[in-house]
Amino acid sequence: MFDFLDSPQYNLLGAFWLTVQLTVFSGIGALVWGTVLAGMRVSPVPVMRAFGTAYVNVVRNTPLTLIIVFTSLGLYNSLGITLGAEGDIESINFRLAVLGLAAYTATFVCEALRSGINTVGLGQAEAARALGLSFFQVLWSIVLPQAFRSVVAPLANVLIALTKNTTVAAAIGVAEAALLMKEMIENESDAILLVFAVFAFGFIVLTLPTGLVLGWLSKRVAVKR
Repeated sequence: MFDFLDSPQYNLLGAFWLTVQLTVFSGIGALVWGTVLAGMRVSPVPVMRAFGTAYVNVVRNTPLTLIIVFTSLGLYNSLGITLGAEGDIESINFRLAVLGLAAYTATFVCEALRSGINTVGLGQAEAARALGLSFFQVLWSIVLPQAFRSVVAPLANVLIALTKNTTVAAAIGVAEAALLMKEMIENESDAILLVFAVFAFGFIVLTLPTGLVLGWLSKRVAVKR
């Protein structure tokens, strides 16, 4: 029934491994950029707040497919940006996909973190400022650690959504799971339902443990109030 999986033309594990790499690299980029954006959104500097607000509202409401295609057609084809992978089109597409996914997912990380920052008592920041700490010292050493502990569960949802969103990278030729599924559907027309089942199972294997582990972690590190 699953004989098509034995065909050497289908590298199923390799495709899902690329999906994992897309998720990990994009997740790291989104976490870093999303934290910076959250800092901007609560900054006392109006220009930084305005930039953070505009970026989140524009990018979050732009279709991810459009962003991913823009990285390929706009950044690479028009501007010649290769992100350090000269001449290797597979690496260029992979890095552009990571850039697009990170830029898009960072907006959701930012909003999750901002909600966590709002749970930190205002008195703590005021007391730290009274001791002479700067805004960035208060944010980095007092507010953000507590905010992260409060939003582990929402960040887990963002990570799970990111894992599934990596399928959009197929739009610019990144050979992750969705692109292989498309190829298998075209070649194995008599086993379409089985192909769907295989890839659905693969994504469940990737996302279910993530949700369970981070759900357990959110309970362990939750701030007791």
